[in-house]
Amino acid sequence: MAFIQVKDVHFSYDLEPGARKEVLHGINLEIGEGEFVALLGHNGCGKSTMAKLFNGMLVPGSGQVLVDGLDAGKEENQLEVRRRVGLVLQNPDNQLVAGIVEEDVAFGPENLGVPPEEIRKRVDAALKAVDMYHYREHAPHKLSGGQKQRVAIAGIIAMETRCIVLDEPTAMLDPRGRQEVMETILRLNREKGITIVLITHYMDEAVQAGRVVVMDEGKVLMDGAPQEVFRQVERLKRHDLDVPQATELCYRLQAAGVGLPEIPLSVEKCVGMFKEVL
Repeated sequence: MAFIQVKDVHFSYDLEPGARKEVLHGINLEIGEGEFVALLGHNGCGKSTMAKLFNGMLVPGSGQVLVDGLDAGKEENQLEVRRRVGLVLQNPDNQLVAGIVEEDVAFGPENLGVPPEEIRKRVDAALKAVDMYHYREHAPHKLSGGQKQRVAIAGIIAMETRCIVLDEPTAMLDPRGRQEVMETILRLNREKGITIVLITHYMDEAVQAGRVVVMDEGKVLMDGAPQEVFRQVERLKRHDLDVPQATELCYRLQAAGVGLPEIPLSVEKCVGMFKEVL
């Protein structure tokens, strides 16, 4: 059984009294334990709504979201769901609640009722996992954007969730900060087996996932390996979606009549291909 199962989920937001807007139209999706899934789509397609459904912050209007077999829509299951799925938001300042880094990381486990001795172990291990242990006594507001986001991720790790959902965690960061966060995400997935769901607008981040799910107008448009999804350049463009920069370059060269053996996803593979062709 998949770790997260989304079964025919519909969801609507209240706009004003008597008016509702449905943003998810019968979503079906499964995510296996240990997967790294990138969730893509333009603004308003329902990505952030999905993230909150995975964590139990929102409840489907109809259909089911099952997390490790638990119905995330039932109030009595929501604490257990949040023990399993942690959510990291776009702006780390919205998640930092304490004046010292290690106290901030301890906040989640404390709310779960974890004994103090165990909290100490978890906080140290979590900060080491994101390479922020040396900053444990620093004030979070004095950290860089990338460091703040890594502290936010450490707070989820300390809760020992088996899945981390990240809703555009690098959107407010500079290139160095984005790289720091992506390296942390990849390490957690590969070394610790934590399931990762990454919502992003950066296609060069998405290609690092094992699987890409593309949403459009509240539905799943495409679902497959990065190579399988991003080689459908025309289809993505028809839905106003981007592709990785290296893919875009090679697509345009092919359209101009340049014979290329493939359309790569990364800059490194693009350079390697050019060296062989030229």
